[in-house]
Amino acid sequence: MTPIQTGLLAYGMSGRIFHAPFLEAHPAFTLRAVVERSRKQMQQTYPHTISYDSVADLLRDPTIELVVVNTPNGTHFELACEALRAGKHVLIEKPVGTSAADIDALFALSREMNRQVFGYQNRRWDSDFMAVRQVVESGQLGELIEAHFRYDRYKTAIHTKVFKEEPTTPGSGLHFDLGPHLLDQAISLFGPPAEFRKTMGSFRPNSRVTDYFQLHLSYPSGLNVYLTSSLLVADPGPAFVVHGTRGSLRKARTDVQEAQLDQGLTPLDATYGVEPADAVGTLTLVSETGEKTAQPIETLRGNYMGLFEAVHQSIRHGQPYPIREEDLHTQLEILAS
Repeated sequence: MTPIQTGLLAYGMSGRIFHAPFLEAHPAFTLRAVVERSRKQMQQTYPHTISYDSVADLLRDPTIELVVVNTPNGTHFELACEALRAGKHVLIEKPVGTSAADIDALFALSREMNRQVFGYQNRRWDSDFMAVRQVVESGQLGELIEAHFRYDRYKTAIHTKVFKEEPTTPGSGLHFDLGPHLLDQAISLFGPPAEFRKTMGSFRPNSRVTDYFQLHLSYPSGLNVYLTSSLLVADPGPAFVVHGTRGSLRKARTDVQEAQLDQGLTPLDATYGVEPADAVGTLTLVSETGEKTAQPIETLRGNYMGLFEAVHQSIRHGQPYPIREEDLHTQLEILAS
């Protein structure tokens, strides 16, 4: 089968870590081209690629089927629309847009052009989250009562990328940076909430954008889900805590894929995605007689390649893509409210 010729719209941190290694390693893709307006760097690692000076030049390449929109947040919607109008499928970094209306317009245009829109939500394939999903879906916790997902960092410095720190720039702030990860994980596991509430804050010195948020999602069953992120957490606790009528689970954020990719490890390496042996979480169950037993959560291998395989299956074989239009609509409805 003919490989999917793919172009990247940028080769910064996202292109270097989250996209190029997988497009190069997966046999169903060919990493053909990139847009580099000034520094021409990608050919140093991928000498067979073409470096275009502009998005327009890349979109005019008739061999490119799939375009990865991995530019600053506020540009995702317009550039994805340009690519769709040029007859390309699009894989769009989070956030896919900055409003629910963006999602509606993108998918409407994709249907008009007979092309596909793929949201890049790689954290569904984190080792830690996959372990949590496995436990939750097993039913061992009983009826779910409460869940807490956190994504914390400690960064007091204002980011050098102005678009991340300028409040008038669409898609700026921590809620548009890490919020899509937490929301996508929660929505994929629990579904869309019946109601939500949002708390935002800005605490770093000289910060002009959100650097703390908590989203409270309420479900008809009575389940309450809390999604929290802060840039001022010096001692992070568990990233995932879920309580049910029959037990609880705790799991730290232990996925190693981003760090490994940043160090140059390829997705084909035997050690890729494998958590440290001591990074297991804990599942505590209560028997009918009230006896508690604690056991380690099975360690799973992180696998961002699963997202690219899903894109391949959708383009070449018409299989449903797991990050659905309605998932993205709900996500942006909450983030942009």
